[in-house]
Amino acid sequence: MGRHDINADAGRVLDTITAGGAVILPGDIGYGAGASTTDALHRLFVAKRRAPHKRHAMVGNYELHRQVHLLGRQEQEIVDAIVLDAGLPLCVVAGFRADHPVVAAVEPETLTASTVGDTLAMLVNGGCLQDEVVRRCTEAGIPFLGSSANLTGTGTKFRIEDIQQPILDAVDLVIDYGLRKYHHYRRSSTIIDFTTMEVVRIGSCYELISDVMATQFGIRLPVDPGREALPSGHLREQALAT
Repeated sequence: MGRHDINADAGRVLDTITAGGAVILPGDIGYGAGASTTDALHRLFVAKRRAPHKRHAMVGNYELHRQVHLLGRQEQEIVDAIVLDAGLPLCVVAGFRADHPVVAAVEPETLTASTVGDTLAMLVNGGCLQDEVVRRCTEAGIPFLGSSANLTGTGTKFRIEDIQQPILDAVDLVIDYGLRKYHHYRRSSTIIDFTTMEVVRIGSCYELISDVMATQFGIRLPVDPGREALPSGHLREQALAT
């Protein structure tokens, strides 16, 4: 009993995905399932019962986002205001550098299943463990991709005990950090496509993200109709569906 050992857990995650395995790990917005290889990602895809048009997202941190994503000055200012100044989680959809070592290391089949046109989705500010795992993956030139740890259409899970057995059976490592930070939203990450300034999915912290964009940049995002009207939060089909 005691504090979570983030350094040791990040090492366990890296060892597992480097060996071709899949993991369930905690993020501030819920539990995610991820891997590095096409075979392991396909195993997760099958376990989640995902439709063929669904996409993986790249698990990221702020540093990897800056290295990989291609954004204009204004768009980068908006991302920085949300994830640095306000400290909020955000899945950023943007153009990307295909020659970045981490992106170039993604197997072609997996890259196709992780991109829409010329854009790549990357979760930023997902939590301390995620940031450390991604830092180590970036140093090693290893990609880390995935989505939420649940059967498709059943919503993000915020406790390990709520994750369905087929998902648990599909992974080689489970890291349990208890109830996740943004569980009260009952949704995964907010996704914004910065090539069009379009909301792909209304998710965690959406009202705070909307306020930053409105008050600091004069950009009005769509009003959230609420979970009863829009349980998934999706306004457009792309990437990281729960």
